[in-house]
Amino acid sequence: MTGKEVRKLKDEEITIEVARLRRELFDLRSKGVSEKIVDTSAIGKIRRDIARLLTERNARRHARQQA
Repeated sequence: MTGKEVRKLKDEEITIEVARLRRELFDLRSKGVSEKIVDTSAIGKIRRDIARLLTERNARRHARQQA
C-alpha cells in the first residue's frame, strides 16, 4: 500500500484496514512459532502499512484540531 492509496481512504476505511492488518500480523507471528513462514518479509511489509495508515490517521486528527 502506498501513501497515495492511504490518502484516498476515508477515516472509517483506515480504521478497518488497520484492524485487518493487525490481525494478519498476529496470524503471521503465530504461524512463525508453529511452522515455517514462506515469505518472511511479509511481516515487515505489514508493519510498514500499519505505520502508514496510523500516520495518516494522526495527521488528519491533527489537521482537524488546527482548523
